Amino acid sequence: MADADPSKPPSAELAAMRALFDAQHAASRREAPADCDCRRDRLERLKIMVKANADRFAAAIADDFGTRARIETELMELVPTLSAIDLARKSVARWMRPEKRHVGLNFQPGRAFVQYEPLGVIGIISPWNYPLNLALSPLVDALAAGNRALIKPSELTPAFSEVLRAAIAEAFDPEEVAVVTGGVEVGKAFASLPFDHLLFTGSTAVGREVYKAAAANLVPVTLELGGKSPVIVADDYPLARAARSIAFGKFLNAGQTCIAPDYVLVPEGKAEALAEALLAEVRRSYPDPARDPDYSGVISARHRQRLLDAIAAARKAGATVLSHGEDAAEQAGKVAPTIVIGAPEETILASEEIFGPILPIIPYHRLDDAIDFVNGRDRPLALYCFARDSDVQAHVLRKTVSGGATVNGTLLHIAQESLPFGGVGPSGIGAYHGAEGFKRFSHARGVFKAGPFIAFERLGPPWGNFARKMAKAMLGR
Repeated sequence: MADADPSKPPSAELAAMRALFDAQHAASRREAPADCDCRRDRLERLKIMVKANADRFAAAIADDFGTRARIETELMELVPTLSAIDLARKSVARWMRPEKRHVGLNFQPGRAFVQYEPLGVIGIISPWNYPLNLALSPLVDALAAGNRALIKPSELTPAFSEVLRAAIAEAFDPEEVAVVTGGVEVGKAFASLPFDHLLFTGSTAVGREVYKAAAANLVPVTLELGGKSPVIVADDYPLARAARSIAFGKFLNAGQTCIAPDYVLVPEGKAEALAEALLAEVRRSYPDPARDPDYSGVISARHRQRLLDAIAAARKAGATVLSHGEDAAEQAGKVAPTIVIGAPEETILASEEIFGPILPIIPYHRLDDAIDFVNGRDRPLALYCFARDSDVQAHVLRKTVSGGATVNGTLLHIAQESLPFGGVGPSGIGAYHGAEGFKRFSHARGVFKAGPFIAFERLGPPWGNFARKMAKAMLGR
């Protein structure tokens, strides 16, 4: 008898996952849609759970990464999640209110409105880079919309995933919210379940496979992917000030952020000066990356080697490579903050999303050349523009398309819970956060309430004289 394939989970694991889904699906069809009080109660329980387990979450994430600063987890995961919960609890009654719509004269005295109703069961596949926020932020929107949810965290964060599973189980009935853990095969089976909506956050390559799996059941999807998010620095903006924001956005979490700056476009003659300004910020923020507990580790040996190979390939191709503590960081199992000037097009740094602490700098001649460079590539998840002149800011925003954007800063648009977050084209499908998230996980049900009589019914048989005259008038006959 052949040995079992270790890459495939036991059938009992898949059966348990299916049982959880079936229980939530049956409850969503059996019970009346959650009212406002029920939704607020679920959101309050989620808030209590997050605050009660904050220490366990931070410790588990640091364990999975090898090193990650507690303050980084607090500011980038715990605080945004709690802010999203507070906004949803405060706003859900208003979001649930039916929206009035126009009624034509010939249908008076009727009423038309859109009523937002729960979809049912939402599937959430979350990534490893911000495992808490990117699992619970969409959950907030799903609960605000009155849904139940099943969450599949990344297999690359096993310590966190187990803490999340236990914490959710303590706070929620499994028919409300539950967590499924497991490897790649579990993830594939999860994506194949007939959810009422499926949200995936991760790479474009895996997103394509999730999209295919969901399509088999006609499941609508929200895909939060990635891409090469550019920074355009205008000639009028101080390099030192730009460097401060760019370094923050790039080297936070060792560059493992889906909206991190992927490359910087800077006026000709300023590339070296910007590189030095960035390195100065790196030295100030991370004096010793190899030993600094505030400088994150890279999630896996495979991902770390990919980044090191990319640096080596750029150096071999003749690019200028500047780093801070490269040898010591590599010996400590990290990747040092690295700046690359002149990375050739054929290298990974120029052609793929980097997802690590490596930042290429590319000179441009005219601002429109920089815009053309961005537009010649796939539409990014984020775009950053540094310019003092408001006309320049408007010009860049008007001439480019991206999932989101921050002017004179990096990452800050995602921190605004009132703004939608999502990609466009290869960087994603759909958006959530706040009111947009509520609508993303709701069904917009159009309702018409007829009055005692309407114009079409006024004069006897169907399509009476009044209706015929109205049709002729509208058609110009």
